[in-house]
Amino acid sequence: MENRTFAFIKTDKKLVKLFFKDINFIKGLGNYVEVHTIDQSRYIYYRTLKDLIENLPEEFMRVHNSYIVNLTNIESFEDNQLLCGNLKITVAKSYKECLLEAIGKMML
Repeated sequence: MENRTFAFIKTDKKLVKLFFKDINFIKGLGNYVEVHTIDQSRYIYYRTLKDLIENLPEEFMRVHNSYIVNLTNIESFEDNQLLCGNLKITVAKSYKECLLEAIGKMML
């Protein structure tokens, strides 16, 4: 299914449909991930960030060992800090150059 706009995740013994545009960021918790959406919902399910990033659309980028962000939902970026929803996420040095390049492609 190319160009899909959503995915299902298994959480709390049920399948939940999540639209990619509604995901703010994803936080790694060891072998689990915590998905945070724009409506302040959180979903935890069994998957590593490494496995997950390979199956996400290109607007998602890893910016830290513990975080993947949806580039379309970033509110601001200053001094190695992304504002994504109500959370400030520190961008790791190893990911900063790639992030700046991606943001540069979206500039007016």
